[in-house]
Amino acid sequence: MSNSIWRKKPMAAYEADMKKSELKRVLTKWGLTSLGIGAIIGGGIFTLTGIAAHNHAGPALAIAFVIAAIGCTFASLCYAEFSSILPVEGSAYAYSYGTVGEAFAWLIGWNLILEYMMGATTVAVAWSGYFEKLVHLFGIELPVRLMNDPYTAGEKLGLEGPVPAFNLAAFLITWGVTSVLVKGIQESAKANNAIVIIKLSVVLFVIIAGAFYIKIENWTPFIPPVQVGADGVEHFGWAGVRTAATVVFFAYIGFDAVSTQAGEAINPRKDVPFAIVASLIVCTVLYILVSLVLTGMVKYDTLDLKAPVAAAFADVGLPWAVFIITIAAVAGLTSVMLVMMLGQTRIFLGMAKDGLLPAFFKAIHPEFKTPWKSTILVGFIVSVVSALTPIDKVSEMCSMGTLLAFAMISGAVLLLRYQQPDIERPYKAPLIWFVAPMGVFFNLYLMTQTQAATWRAFLIWSTLGIIVYFIYSRGKSNLNQND
Repeated sequence: MSNSIWRKKPMAAYEADMKKSELKRVLTKWGLTSLGIGAIIGGGIFTLTGIAAHNHAGPALAIAFVIAAIGCTFASLCYAEFSSILPVEGSAYAYSYGTVGEAFAWLIGWNLILEYMMGATTVAVAWSGYFEKLVHLFGIELPVRLMNDPYTAGEKLGLEGPVPAFNLAAFLITWGVTSVLVKGIQESAKANNAIVIIKLSVVLFVIIAGAFYIKIENWTPFIPPVQVGADGVEHFGWAGVRTAATVVFFAYIGFDAVSTQAGEAINPRKDVPFAIVASLIVCTVLYILVSLVLTGMVKYDTLDLKAPVAAAFADVGLPWAVFIITIAAVAGLTSVMLVMMLGQTRIFLGMAKDGLLPAFFKAIHPEFKTPWKSTILVGFIVSVVSALTPIDKVSEMCSMGTLLAFAMISGAVLLLRYQQPDIERPYKAPLIWFVAPMGVFFNLYLMTQTQAATWRAFLIWSTLGIIVYFIYSRGKSNLNQND
């Protein structure tokens, strides 16, 4: 076996992985679609709409969702084709390993860690915000220092800089989700299905009820004029819309989380592609409608950052609606966390099976048949980071990992068409010579629109990943054992 960093995992090795998998195959086509919707609907609608509209796009948030959806559509078709060829846990990491090479796959996997970890962390903080609103509806006031990170608590208390604080709610919900994930995929899927029904009903309620309270003047100007913040960063205008697109891109990562569950799908070659495309279509339509209703109900610069949808209904004098939305948001965000953390542990599992991560990450519980050790580790990291970090910082970092993975998979599926044109493809992306390059272009372009601070953190994380690969993973790789 070549010692090149571009060595590829043979297709036969993927087939062997599928045959000896210890995971339970219990997920149907609709179960997978429900997982996708469960991951997608949550942080985007219930939280990031407020941040993106208030800080970047104003009413043009709907355009930002369209831009993000276009990039996602191209990438989703590429993911769907790959998932039909290689129905294994590992998602974009596994697809890259079989087409481009090990070093490239490692970098993708390393950044998928960023995507899912930061995704779950963002949602944990958002969950805390909605939980705080929920208990407030019952007249209970929780201490600021126990419901916020040190920086946000300092701002709320009118103090400069961070103060001693710990987001206990975010910490505890993370451990609650972790316990469900350790117990098993079937239990996790059942819990997700129930929550998805609840939050889809409430999202439709938000769209229909909120439409009666839209004020056209709140949409004027639809694209607010450019403003330069104290940090020298441009907000609003078309630049703001593009930045908002990178922020709300986080809201779409549920469809690629579906591909991480291929190892637990009953008929992965057909059902995973279906679930990827179906969940994206449903949620894109809902996102656009909710963003229009939300910015029509409340002026964009007065939107609440932590719980914008519930706050919007409170502002128009519908307290009973606030109660319904807040309960749905608390439940809905829980399912998003569940799928994000589920996806993260399956990425770890795929990388550990290939020898790129220690055996710790592929340890399967003898009774529950879940990667329990890595699940507990993920729970620990997410719980601590969510308790100590502001939501806007982690959400943008998550988007960077997502954009890179989407761009690279779009290119890799085209490469595989060229390298192995005769391989069996139960699902073939249409117009691949257009779809794949556009997937690369859209997602790389959105990466260029993120803020400089986000780029710096992303490059530091990627550099750390390269160091880990050359110090540990390259030598431990299964493909290196016969060198």
